[in-house]
Amino acid sequence: MQLSEFLAHMDRGLAVEGGSELHDYMIELSQEALRITAKLNGAYHEPAEIRRLMTALTGRPIDDSFAMFPPFYTDCGKNIRIGKQVFINSGCRFQDQGGIIIGDEALIGHNVVLATLNHDMDPRKRSTTIPAPIVIGKKVWIGANATVLPGVTIGDHAVIAAGAVVTKDVPADTVVGGVPAKMIKTIGDLE
Repeated sequence: MQLSEFLAHMDRGLAVEGGSELHDYMIELSQEALRITAKLNGAYHEPAEIRRLMTALTGRPIDDSFAMFPPFYTDCGKNIRIGKQVFINSGCRFQDQGGIIIGDEALIGHNVVLATLNHDMDPRKRSTTIPAPIVIGKKVWIGANATVLPGVTIGDHAVIAAGAVVTKDVPADTVVGGVPAKMIKTIGDLE
């Protein structure tokens, strides 16, 4: 299995059956991610070294404007795309097999969880996972301890309140909060 084949399968939203060749490859990728995040989280690193480790983790160049405060956790890493001037605060957990796209100037607060996989509802197929991407627009702010579930798109300039559980798409220029997250107000176009 090649990484490009795996990512194409996941990006199409196709299920991964437990015990399949694809599932075994996903486990391989998780072991690589664990090795890289152990380095990232195990000691102090200058910002340039954090970017180097994130480049290794994602397999994509990370812009010099990117900043992060570790620790950071992911069980794949290869399906994360990060824009320019993105900041990720400490303790975040990204389950990125289904794809995570973070737009320019997004701010991700402490302990945010981005989850892109669901398990099959049929208990006989519970080890099967179904991917769905999370897309975060530009200049989005996700508050501390928020959770974003598979398949959610967050529009440009939106704010996700601390502790929110986002189960549905969030329109641009809105503030959402609560469990499940609901619209609190609009904030208007800031550009």
